[in-house]
Amino acid sequence: MTGGDEGEEARPARSPRRSSLPVGPRETPQPDLHVLVTGICGRLGRLLARQLHRVARVSGIDRRPFPERPKDVAHHALDLRRSGTRDLLRSERFDAVVHLGALHDPRASESTRHDWNVLAFGKLLEYVAQYDVPKLVLLSSADVYGPQPGNPQFLREDAPLQGSRSVGAMRDLVEMDMLAQSFFWKHPATETVILRPCHILGGVRNAASNYLRLERPLTVLGYDPMVQVIHERDVVTALIKSLRAGVRGIFNLRGPGELPLSRLLARAGRRPRVVPAFAARAGLDRLFRLRLSSFPTSELDHVRFVCMVDDRRARDLLGFRPTYDLEATLRAVRSER
Repeated sequence: MTGGDEGEEARPARSPRRSSLPVGPRETPQPDLHVLVTGICGRLGRLLARQLHRVARVSGIDRRPFPERPKDVAHHALDLRRSGTRDLLRSERFDAVVHLGALHDPRASESTRHDWNVLAFGKLLEYVAQYDVPKLVLLSSADVYGPQPGNPQFLREDAPLQGSRSVGAMRDLVEMDMLAQSFFWKHPATETVILRPCHILGGVRNAASNYLRLERPLTVLGYDPMVQVIHERDVVTALIKSLRAGVRGIFNLRGPGELPLSRLLARAGRRPRVVPAFAARAGLDRLFRLRLSSFPTSELDHVRFVCMVDDRRARDLLGFRPTYDLEATLRAVRSER
């Protein structure tokens, strides 16, 4: 993807970049590693920065403030779509870029989300290629597979991405995932990693956590799908493991296991309202419009159909295994700050 007002320019003379990151097969990054985190002021970005700055040099891009930012973390209040981001990658020597800067606000317009997500990510990919960044990590989502009545029990990384078929808001995330896949093949010198975690729970403000924050969440009569969840801090661990030298490709991330939605709600201490499908859609739509719920109607298929992932690649090649059990993961929805 090319920029509208940014012409070609001669690249500045630079010393050779590392062909891979200076870490071993099961080690964490070393202090001389310089990592750029986009969306660093979001919940996951802050958690990643506070963990990663202990073992690497961290810079971040985000227009929002970063309260309680570690002193050695550089925060750049930039817009990914503007030339300041390009200038930053040109002037600094980043060994890795971790992209967490997707806009997930269900109340944002489709044009705003597409501009911020797809167009901005396309610009970032241009800069990563232009300035020879050795590593790119994209936090995608298992939602890109889409909850479908015909899904197999567990989806592998080569399964088709059908998330945009029933949920319009997922189109951007599917497109970003596909852009990263295309970048993987076009720019083999950059180790590209795509992480697809199941439903992330914790202090994050996403659909899954917002659903479990409801005192009486809606479920659909006749449906009780198996679901998977993962603790937000386990996702941060997987992001850090993705920075190891030689790691590239797509990895599904699974949490402590799977269980029916009804049992998940019971263990979370929730008493669901079981309603017919048409009533569930109408009820959620009304609650969302009245701002009495942060769980959008577009996510309703996730409480009807299965969308679970096979995580063997992450276990075997990434060395990732979740450390938080189900009780701790559910507890994090309320206790994490």
